Amino acid sequence: MRAEIVAIGDELTSGQRLDTNSQWLSQELGNLGIAVGFHTTAADELDSLVDCLKIAADRADIVVVSGGLGPTADDLTREAFSLAFDRPLELDPESLAHIERRFASRGVTMPERNRVQAMFPAGCQVVPNPNGTAPGIDLTLERNGRTVRLFALPGVPIELKEMWTQTVKGAIGGTSAAPANLIRHYELKCFGVGESRLEEMLPDMIRRGREPQVGITVHQATITLRVTTNGKDDVECLAQAQPTLDEIRTILGPLVFGETGDELQDAVGRMLTAAGQTVACCESATAGLIALSLTESPAANASFAGGRITPSLQALSVYAGEASVGETAVVEQAASKVREEFGTDYGLAIGPIDESGAYSFAVADAKGVVSESSQTLGHPEIHRPRAAKQVLDLLRRRMMS
Repeated sequence: MRAEIVAIGDELTSGQRLDTNSQWLSQELGNLGIAVGFHTTAADELDSLVDCLKIAADRADIVVVSGGLGPTADDLTREAFSLAFDRPLELDPESLAHIERRFASRGVTMPERNRVQAMFPAGCQVVPNPNGTAPGIDLTLERNGRTVRLFALPGVPIELKEMWTQTVKGAIGGTSAAPANLIRHYELKCFGVGESRLEEMLPDMIRRGREPQVGITVHQATITLRVTTNGKDDVECLAQAQPTLDEIRTILGPLVFGETGDELQDAVGRMLTAAGQTVACCESATAGLIALSLTESPAANASFAGGRITPSLQALSVYAGEASVGETAVVEQAASKVREEFGTDYGLAIGPIDESGAYSFAVADAKGVVSESSQTLGHPEIHRPRAAKQVLDLLRRRMMS
């Protein structure tokens, strides 16, 4: 079974608002064992919406539409359903009474324009909306020898989610066409090499058509390997995924730092907590991003003692008390200095990025200081998160050794 999600609104196609509904609906459909094959975003233009609905109904078994159920002239979902599937709009008295009661509860008479929200394509079921004046649509069609079920929900997230939870989820789960299997995703988080190099290390894993499927994505230098399985329950899904997860861990070794939902600071925080150890940092290139990530991580914040920001090599040298002209030596001394100042087990330091894009970072502990250098080009919003993770990863590897 395959689903398509159609998000409607000029505010989405113009980029003025992010479509979070489709992301949430995809996760919910996946939890029902239904794979989402397509996301479509359409502007508030009737002919385009009609085309989108026809295409979706031709290639998906379940179609979930969000948006376009308001009372204004640019809310066109009802009319698009009517034209796309040759279903005249009919007034539903019960829905009209509900809308009138919503207005009356606020001491207001319902505007005549809101009457359109009680109009539905002939033959559909109404999806109640307990939080607003826009009921949804549940329409089942026979199309090209297939049964297709289409739902339309309002674009307001709180209304959409409750209508899904109270009505649509059960309707989809209870249909005879719904699969018994679940779809589950298991993630391994990696850091320390590029995407291409990691793929070279897993030549058979990433190929299309493999079972279970392994996908690879990158965000701010963190690589996520996602293993997708399906089965009758969570136990069966995990049993299918586990050999692949184990093999990936064996091949990649310390490049794997965590699982679903983990960030590097979480992995470091768990290690610090388990060892009863603490950390402090001194930052130039990352401008406080290391301190922020450790503070915001529930796993790490209790182990983070504090930090310093030194925006230039000169400021870093003054703080470190290091007269050497070499940046690496200054960074190493700063790591030792911040460890001493805050009385922590570990001290982290990263220097500024020079004109060539080079920078150094270091970790100090009771055994001494280790440092590395790196090179970067591009906007600070790109290189700062990567540099912060490099420092945290050096700490992680130091603790593992």
